[in-house]
Amino acid sequence: MKERSDARGFSRREAGKLIGLTAFALPAATSADAQDRAGLRYASGLTEEPVTYYEVIEPAGGATKKPPLFLVHGGAHTGQCYLMTADGRPGWAHVFAQAGHRVMIVDWPGSGRSGYVPSDKLTGETIVDGLGKALQTLGEPAIVMTHSMSGPYGWKLLERYGDHIAKLVAVAPGPPGNIQPAASIVNETPDTVEVRGTTNYTLDRKAPFVASSNFTLSKLVGKSTQFPREYVARYAASLQPIAPRLLYQRLNIGGAQMKVVDFSKYAGKRVLIVIGTDDVDHPRELDEPIAAWLNQNGAKADFWMLADHGISGNGHMMMLEKNSDAIAKAILTWIEAA
Repeated sequence: MKERSDARGFSRREAGKLIGLTAFALPAATSADAQDRAGLRYASGLTEEPVTYYEVIEPAGGATKKPPLFLVHGGAHTGQCYLMTADGRPGWAHVFAQAGHRVMIVDWPGSGRSGYVPSDKLTGETIVDGLGKALQTLGEPAIVMTHSMSGPYGWKLLERYGDHIAKLVAVAPGPPGNIQPAASIVNETPDTVEVRGTTNYTLDRKAPFVASSNFTLSKLVGKSTQFPREYVARYAASLQPIAPRLLYQRLNIGGAQMKVVDFSKYAGKRVLIVIGTDDVDHPRELDEPIAAWLNQNGAKADFWMLADHGISGNGHMMMLEKNSDAIAKAILTWIEAA
């Protein structure tokens, strides 16, 4: 199959690679597009293939002694979910940077502003490759944060790039294939698969999954009392399609979810799992076993139901919700603890 070409005759992959190689040579903190705004300095860049877009926000005064943060979005989103809340306030990335941390926000390969990846090659392993390349550009161990569908990417990042990870914060994370049950398939045709769980899915085997209004309201907003309902339509318009192979892995159809096979870099690694009180897909009994699995394999994992820390009403998209600043500050207390 021929790749799509732009008006100048370059394929999207070739153009992405050319841009990526050029930007990769510029350290994020000194890129030409860096600017000083509201006491913060901004920059952006691209890695080599798989071409992965990243933004960096840091204190305008330069490096601090605090470790950088590396923020990874979940499915159907981009790094924008860490930059601005649903009601338009500065997001977690700004809160963390104002607290003195250099913050890198990425878009998955094949998503958002990252380079094109053919859908038949867009797998969790490809995404972990791109994230790992971006993570290494920071030049020092970082606090990695994952959310939802990127939870398994975090478990693999820790396995493969553990030397570049100081701590890991997993917000309502998907489990690793090591402990995730295989999907419950209720109907299957040559073109589609219907999966039943806390959220039901009917997946096209070849076409991307596009969040419907029902999916947005039932899963992403859900029972949250903290999501500003007047902004749901604007939020829904920002959602991205999910490549079919990625969702097959996330749902563990046929045992497709990635597994961790080498736990040597898990030893002693601090991990925090955070869930909200009103997240329909992440009750305590579903996510607490992830912390147990981590501890059984050498990590030092803490499990937080936010209500146990005086924060209630949050659903799946807690970084976008009305009390997002309070959650960010609570997470910072854990990050900055010895």
